[in-house]
Amino acid sequence: MHGIGTMSDLAQPSINGSLSRAFSRLGWIGFWLQLAIGTIPVALLIYAALFGGNPVGTRGGFALVEYLAIGSLLVLVFTTIWFYRYTRLGSRVAELDHRPPMRSLKRAAWIGVAASTLGIVFSALVMMFDLIQLLLYFLRAPQAGIPVIQTTSGGPASWVSAGDVLSLLGLIVSMLIEIIVLALSLWLLFLTTTEAAEIHHTAEVS
Repeated sequence: MHGIGTMSDLAQPSINGSLSRAFSRLGWIGFWLQLAIGTIPVALLIYAALFGGNPVGTRGGFALVEYLAIGSLLVLVFTTIWFYRYTRLGSRVAELDHRPPMRSLKRAAWIGVAASTLGIVFSALVMMFDLIQLLLYFLRAPQAGIPVIQTTSGGPASWVSAGDVLSLLGLIVSMLIEIIVLALSLWLLFLTTTEAAEIHHTAEVS
């Protein structure tokens, strides 16, 4: 019984090779993709913080949107680090003495799926709130095709500016990255689940 449990927990050499390559390749792809393209929303956030001035635009005074946007960027940072961890796991899977159990690989893949899904939810909520605010500002403006809109509703002036478009662009880019990261994590989860089922079946036959 002990031998069956050990066999079902650790991958066979051929399976180790395929999982090692999968974790290493997909890990590096996700890591460099997030590191390269992920700098775009980060740069937009830094630009808005340094040169945005007073928060009197369409997002001014709506703290929830800012918190969600920061949360989305934090999730992006986490998934970037996590995909680097995938590359380390791939190296460990190829080593006979430091081979992690299958349940650890599945848990790592599940965490990647959960984190990327959370990032997509955050980005979708921020985009929804931003678009609702933009829609309200356009509805308040005269419907005559004015290219630049400024409204005053008994309070301080506010407007739709290029910063709002840049913000939405950054959110779209961020969501695109998170969708790709989710697809890579789901593929790793599928591979680990399939290999674990194959190992379990081989152990039962033996």
